[in-house]
Amino acid sequence: MKVATYRIGGERRVGVVDERRGTVAAFDLPLSEAEAGLGALIARTSASVSLSPTPLSEVRLEAPIPRPRRNVFCVGKNYHEHAKEFASSGFDSSAAAGVTPKFPIVFSKTPESVVAHRDAVRIDRSVTQAVDYEAELGVIIGKGGRGIDPSKALDHVWGYTIINDVTARDLQGRHSQWLIGKSQDTFCPMGPWAVTKDEIDLADTQIRCWINGELRQDANTRDLIFDVPTIIATIAAGVTLIPGDVIATGTPAGVGIGFTPPKYLAPGDVARIEIQGIGVLENEFREHRA
Repeated sequence: MKVATYRIGGERRVGVVDERRGTVAAFDLPLSEAEAGLGALIARTSASVSLSPTPLSEVRLEAPIPRPRRNVFCVGKNYHEHAKEFASSGFDSSAAAGVTPKFPIVFSKTPESVVAHRDAVRIDRSVTQAVDYEAELGVIIGKGGRGIDPSKALDHVWGYTIINDVTARDLQGRHSQWLIGKSQDTFCPMGPWAVTKDEIDLADTQIRCWINGELRQDANTRDLIFDVPTIIATIAAGVTLIPGDVIATGTPAGVGIGFTPPKYLAPGDVARIEIQGIGVLENEFREHRA
């Protein structure tokens, strides 16, 4: 099942998407609850669907969880080829630990960085001159917990979405950590919707990213260094996960920093990310003037 958070008539709704028909049908949720987006559905044991589908062309899609309750968890260097390209980039503060990490590298992006499918991503040249893209599978937690065993980790997953882990590489290198470079306003496009976990085969899901029509990233979740259960167990070993938490699982090779010279993004560039079983997340990068 595909579930979208969207606005229609100035009101936020949460509904089931029928891609074939190009419609979305709202769940019967009070507007006060729907303000939480997909989080409202996660919090309920059940919800009925409206009988009046609306054309997707008549709604404005929002991020599935428009403003997460806390930072988005992220994993760095989690595909073998990307670990190699990033370790040689000069921006890797964890390079001393080796090309392939022995344990998941976990960082975060602030809730305010989240934007929706087709929202503009800002390039503020007064702050950064090296904006990069990273196509990633996002995991949405449905059942909280701490001390989660890897064998039971997927029981805590509600579903999945697409994330573009946009990064200011110069800030990432300058500060020797990743929060500032990853958390610039609009640097976490998410969407276009979420899918329930039964829609995705974690052992075989294709991830692709095009920049202005040029295929840059083309990989499969089978190439992950640390799989989703390992990531969840690692974070939850001492951090209590809560329903609605989002985890970005890492990006494959082909990011801008991996080219010689680097292929950073410029105003007018369009990133199109497709993950098999979910859909397409597309965003244009635009110059920001204060």
